[in-house]
Amino acid sequence: MYRIGSFILALILSATATAGTADIERQKVQKMRVQVLERLYQEEPGTRDDIRNAAGYAVFSNLGLSVVFVSAAGGNGVAHSNRTGKDTYMNMASAGVGLGLGIKDFRAVFVFHTPEAYQAFIEKGWDFSGQVDAAAKSSDRGTEASMAETAVPNVTIYQLTETGVTLQAMLQGTKYWADKKLNSY
Repeated sequence: MYRIGSFILALILSATATAGTADIERQKVQKMRVQVLERLYQEEPGTRDDIRNAAGYAVFSNLGLSVVFVSAAGGNGVAHSNRTGKDTYMNMASAGVGLGLGIKDFRAVFVFHTPEAYQAFIEKGWDFSGQVDAAAKSSDRGTEASMAETAVPNVTIYQLTETGVTLQAMLQGTKYWADKKLNSY
């Protein structure tokens, strides 16, 4: 009987710890979203209205590494439906082949101009594209860019470089998917 009670107590504590960890992770993602959007609005003032009038948007924090012929990146973020007000926490990973060298810490903001584009992103989340990129920034020195790309129909993508130095020409595939742990409340 003691073993069963201990086992049940361990399960309850484990579930509580997992829920606490998920809450902390959600808070981190929400804080990142606010910081990234504030920065985007400062650098590109017109984006505030674009995002407000869009079907939805997503904000991601990404860290990428390129070494000679391969690249990889990973991160997380949140997609927000302006129509329903619902947030969907997401993960991302990418891999690529091509010529590149460096590390890049960047933020991405996706603006979905139609409900269909937003829904396709939440449900499928694929982006497969060629990429040529140059960024140089270390702490407060160097250059950085916020670029708007429209490679995906009805979606505008802004990229904000945080730190790093990269030079790459890659064919890169990226997968975005809903985070089951963070979306289970």
